[in-house]
Amino acid sequence: MRQDQEDPYQRRSAPVYAAADRAGSAGLRTTAGSPRPVLYDAVLLDRDGTLIEDVPYNGDPEKVRPVPGARAALDRLRAAGLRLAVVTNQSGLARGYFTGEQMRAVHARVEELLGRFDAWLVCPHDDEDRCGCRKPAPGLVHAAARELGTTASRCVMVGDIGRDVAAALAAGATGVLVPTPVTRPEEVAAAGWTATDLPAAVDEILRRQQAVLPTTPPGEPVRTALVVRSDSAGDVLVTGPAIRAVAAGAQRVVLLCGPRGRAAADLLPGVDEIIEHPLPWIDSTPAPVDPEDMRSLTARLGAVGADQAVVFTSFHQSALPLALLLRMAGIGRIAAISDDYPGSLLDVRHRVPVGVPEPERALSLAAAAGHRLPDGDEPVLRLRHDVVAERPSDLGDPGYVVLHPGSAASSRACPPEAATRIAGALTAAGYRVLVTGGPDERAVTARVAAAGGTDLGGRTDLAGLAGIVADASAVVVGNTGPAHLAAAAGVPVVSLFAPTVPFGQWAPYRVPTVRLGDATAPCRDTRAVSCPVPGHPCLSSVDPDEVVDALRMLAVGGGGR
Repeated sequence: MRQDQEDPYQRRSAPVYAAADRAGSAGLRTTAGSPRPVLYDAVLLDRDGTLIEDVPYNGDPEKVRPVPGARAALDRLRAAGLRLAVVTNQSGLARGYFTGEQMRAVHARVEELLGRFDAWLVCPHDDEDRCGCRKPAPGLVHAAARELGTTASRCVMVGDIGRDVAAALAAGATGVLVPTPVTRPEEVAAAGWTATDLPAAVDEILRRQQAVLPTTPPGEPVRTALVVRSDSAGDVLVTGPAIRAVAAGAQRVVLLCGPRGRAAADLLPGVDEIIEHPLPWIDSTPAPVDPEDMRSLTARLGAVGADQAVVFTSFHQSALPLALLLRMAGIGRIAAISDDYPGSLLDVRHRVPVGVPEPERALSLAAAAGHRLPDGDEPVLRLRHDVVAERPSDLGDPGYVVLHPGSAASSRACPPEAATRIAGALTAAGYRVLVTGGPDERAVTARVAAAGGTDLGGRTDLAGLAGIVADASAVVVGNTGPAHLAAAAGVPVVSLFAPTVPFGQWAPYRVPTVRLGDATAPCRDTRAVSCPVPGHPCLSSVDPDEVVDALRMLAVGGGGR
């Protein structure tokens, strides 16, 4: 049976919920005189083991030795207009191993060898002090961003241990791990982005920065652009920034999505019309290919009258089957990411290295097709304000914690027994908990909420869930659609992340996040839909107290904001 529907009532001019708005994006600077939006304003760097050789508790300037290639790498960042700050834990001050004057002498020597930094941010405390600035707490990252006149979401933090990356994530910044012999294997496994050394990290920072900006001048004006993003709600949500970029350069945008992503498509700004149709080469549980159905889809796509098509896919999906249908539909310019040889199916064949976050991966394709976000539009997830449902009044005031244990892929869902323990621990710690889930998850949400919380299983559609998430203090959730709803609303996330897919690609984007779960579990990188390991060890091992500690690290105390 044919399953395409068109909705002409999705208007690009609709108001939006935006993470940048909640995070406080006013006054953000842009790179070196350019009005164009960029990913990063600033690079924050750990000191010992990242910029200079790690000499424990060093108070002697003569022992300062830069890591290989550091000066040239930093000068490249400066030449690109990025501001630089050093963000370092120095517990030797608290322990009396060196004085503040000796530390400043070391820093002067670092600048003599590596050039001037725009700011130095130092935590002088020890772990026992339980301060908010000692990494992995995010305090230094936030302080550095303020000092540099930007926000944490526009900073990238480079460090050599897990504390550096965790501090970046908890602040909503991007973290890059440059491992050394002292870096633990589990820290490497948990990091979303790793580099072999500091120069390699700088290479990739600058490459990603440039990749979201068009390299060729715009061609003929685009009257109608067809954009494609099939698969689930989360896939559609993370493609939102790229779709807005296309909308900025086209008079009309038509989005082709699948049934599982339709509810998310309704939430995206920048879309004028929606065509819903399943694609059997994308869907995880596909129906057999029906030749007549494919002919009907081809005719429907031809009727759009698109000047250009931009086919967005995940890193493991192929755009070429649809590209063939688009050619048959008469669309003259087609852009997509493809590692496979496309022959004459693509006019713009784009390639992206493994590990790039999905929103940036899609933005880079939009840029390769000649599109960029307009001035003032941050590269964050956004939702249409006019279609996000208001929070039901019977839920009380904002400031609760949303616990979402389920997922469309059971391998990424929090095991019910673990979620039940988490709900009990959160309630005992003074948090007001709302347990959310779809209609098919009512039994799970009832079980979890019985340990502490309000059961909302099956009570909301995606737009209603978006409204509930927007008023939360934090969301505790796996790698599934509500994590991206939280990112779009700027709500901090405790990410119960099963490592079946790379964290660096699918983590909540540009929002304060703490990752929990075993990143070294045997399911790592399997892309399994159902858990392939008995007992679901990657998430069943999460201690509920870790979730409570994560909320406190995100400055979400018991009782809400």
